[in-house]
Amino acid sequence: MALVAENISLYLSGFNILRNINLSISAGKVTAIVGPNGAGKSTLIKVLSGDILPTSGGVLLNDKKLDRWPLEQRAKTMSVLPQHSSLDFPFTASEVVSLGRIPHQTGVQKDNEIVKEALDLVDASYLKSRFFTQMSGGEKQRVQLARVLAQIWEKEVYGEQFLVLDEPTASLDLSHQMLTVKVVTDLAKQGVGVVMVIHDLNLAASCADHIVVFDKGIIAATGQPDQVLNQELIGKVFGINPVIISHPNTGKPLVFS
Repeated sequence: MALVAENISLYLSGFNILRNINLSISAGKVTAIVGPNGAGKSTLIKVLSGDILPTSGGVLLNDKKLDRWPLEQRAKTMSVLPQHSSLDFPFTASEVVSLGRIPHQTGVQKDNEIVKEALDLVDASYLKSRFFTQMSGGEKQRVQLARVLAQIWEKEVYGEQFLVLDEPTASLDLSHQMLTVKVVTDLAKQGVGVVMVIHDLNLAASCADHIVVFDKGIIAATGQPDQVLNQELIGKVFGINPVIISHPNTGKPLVFS
């Protein structure tokens, strides 16, 4: 089972934002979406998560049309971290993460245990009693990540689970970027399908099983990191003259501009 975009197009405000997108996000794999600003990456995430309806085509979640899913079941199956999460109320970190447990009926004690474990996982346990409005950008990002992790913390009966992330490392320092990479790769090993928009090509190469290169509303290339992160393609899409070498330890491609 998978999260699938079937021939998706989106025409908005006089522009073809997305054009004939076919994409399958497999369970147990990390799929990274990369591309220049304005390529349509975040818009695709919004379509995949049901936040925006496409002009044509559709989205399937575990072989069932996304709009046919009851909201509670869908929330237990797919968790979404948008690029910007606006929250201006003085909730503590624990209260923010507990929002991810709303679709579940597992009881206060169990939910509190999951909230604690999710905060620990993202190195944010020290924030549990701090108000969200008093946190730095990176701290807010990690707390929001803990929230969406808590939402799909346990397997459900509705099929494979998926985590959809839009620039989850954007506000993070280097150590927490690497921690986030470890979290998503470990989650994939547990069978969750992960799809994330990420700007850092080298971070994408380090964790993704599959990379999708977006350009001007279309998929320019898809494949394993060493297949798509080549000089010709990256130079054409990003308008740079890159140098690409193999990482001395992992063998994964490293991109320098």
